[in-house]
Amino acid sequence: MPSPSPHEALIYLMVITSASDRDMTDVELARIGDVVRSWPVFEDFKQDGLVPVAQACQKLLHEKDGLEGVLAQVGEALPERLRDTAYAAAFEVAAVDLEMRLEEVRVLQLIRRELDLDTLTVAAIGRAAKARLRTLT
Repeated sequence: MPSPSPHEALIYLMVITSASDRDMTDVELARIGDVVRSWPVFEDFKQDGLVPVAQACQKLLHEKDGLEGVLAQVGEALPERLRDTAYAAAFEVAAVDLEMRLEEVRVLQLIRRELDLDTLTVAAIGRAAKARLRTLT
């Protein structure tokens, strides 16, 4: 199977984060759509490609190498300068419902390891996402 494009790799990370607890909620799916529609990194991505890319990721997760195989492909596909963006996209999906399940935390740890992100970058991304998603009540 060919390596994913950087856009596809970013989407794969959001999908595996959402699917980590075996429950892809409507809120998480909506956030994936929001990220793809509004983040500058997706500026030249065709919006109608989102569902086929997500389905391709799901298919890869059911193959022999599963999650580890998807993460390895993502690691190869993403240039260094997009690794923090990729983690931010995955974290955005995990944090959107304002609760972080153990499975989501574990997948984020695996993503951090695969993308070789330092502790300060990870902490800054997490803090920024939580601040952005906070409500008054």
